Amino acid sequence: MSSGTLIIVPTFNEAENIPGVLAALQVALPSAHTLVVDDASADGTSRLVEQLAHTQAGLHLLRRPAKLGLGTAYVDGFRWGLERGYERFFEMDADFSHDPMRLRAFVSALDAGADVVVGSRNMPGGRVEGWGPLRHVLSKGGSLYSRLLLGVSVCDLTTGFKAYTRQALESIDIGSLRSNGYAFQIETTYRALRCGLRVVEIPIVFVDRRAGRSKMSLADVLEAVTGVIRMRLR
Repeated sequence: MSSGTLIIVPTFNEAENIPGVLAALQVALPSAHTLVVDDASADGTSRLVEQLAHTQAGLHLLRRPAKLGLGTAYVDGFRWGLERGYERFFEMDADFSHDPMRLRAFVSALDAGADVVVGSRNMPGGRVEGWGPLRHVLSKGGSLYSRLLLGVSVCDLTTGFKAYTRQALESIDIGSLRSNGYAFQIETTYRALRCGLRVVEIPIVFVDRRAGRSKMSLADVLEAVTGVIRMRLR
């Protein structure tokens, strides 16, 4: 591949957002490639990406047969990129909750020697806009619960805006990851720390989605609660 950087964007019914997100990624990191991992969206998301790929160099689509979960979408995307020789991997949402322009700060952190970069909503300079009280409690409470139980100092363990080097993905053994929902984010960061990798947090502003519905479910919350216990016991 002509670029050593791959941005992985999982989608499920994101037709309203994906054209704008892909255009913004081209502006933010013009030399990077983007892989959209689509879970059989019924709203035509994958068709839109296919059409855009005819004119947007470095845009790729990985179709999956059903809604298989966020964690497995990233694992499939990581595997796709590792097989094709990419050296840096980014993960982010498709709904503008994560600012594409902030990717440049992630690149700077990787250039400075980070193995994993975590976009943090809970450190000075980071925040969330547009959430109600319950979402704030779930997010901050989930991170605090995970930090205390796992004994780590990373402020935001549940964020989905992250970057990894190839070495980091190989070290944490993505094929053996057991989490699939939001616990996936906790597990990948925790494994990186356990492997002795350099994990760096940078502040981000998380803005609630512009269009469409949140994919977060009660099952995701429960998986995160029980998953952290399993991680600790292992």
